[in-house]
Amino acid sequence: MSKSSTPVDERLFAFLAARTIPEDRLLAELRLAAAAAGLPEIHIAPEQAAFLQLLLRATGARTVVEVGTLGGYSAIVMARGLPDDGRVITHEIEPRHAEFARQWIAGSDQAGKIEVRIGDAATTLSKVPDGTVDAVFLDADKPGYVVYLQQAMRMLRRGGVVLADNVLADGEVANGSSATAVAMRAFLDAAAACGLPGVIVPLGDGCWFGVKG
Repeated sequence: MSKSSTPVDERLFAFLAARTIPEDRLLAELRLAAAAAGLPEIHIAPEQAAFLQLLLRATGARTVVEVGTLGGYSAIVMARGLPDDGRVITHEIEPRHAEFARQWIAGSDQAGKIEVRIGDAATTLSKVPDGTVDAVFLDADKPGYVVYLQQAMRMLRRGGVVLADNVLADGEVANGSSATAVAMRAFLDAAAACGLPGVIVPLGDGCWFGVKG
């Protein structure tokens, strides 16, 4: 039995990453093309992508809602964790990002499983029926997470999962004063108030994982 957490330095992390599902050629090319097109370079880390894919597969998820499409990287990854009749409904407020994502999704191995919806998720999420979703992944504007969490609790079936990116806020979540740190603390407090049991997985900038009771 371990009495404390094992520190993970760069050497140990490299060892762990080498034994995790790697970023394939499509995703690597998508990431480079997104940067060349001027999209923000804030896609999820390959290790986090592997975690999302395996988690969705393990939970038997069929319908996933994503808030924050950007270039479509995470939507493709999550779709790979779903069965052939699975579906990712991803919401993006910026039309240019949505169009880029649609083009790359269309050329991917998951083209028929992903729908990109354009608009403010605070509004577009309301069109998803109650209790019809197996998993929700939040990776958009951080101050909006509390509102998105409320929508997630409505959309999710019992036993559905909530995933939220960037909860470590570049290491400042505990006591930082940045807008992201403040927003992440508010989100974590809101999750606790909803009675969601959760855990922060320290991959990328931190991924919070909770289950609706």
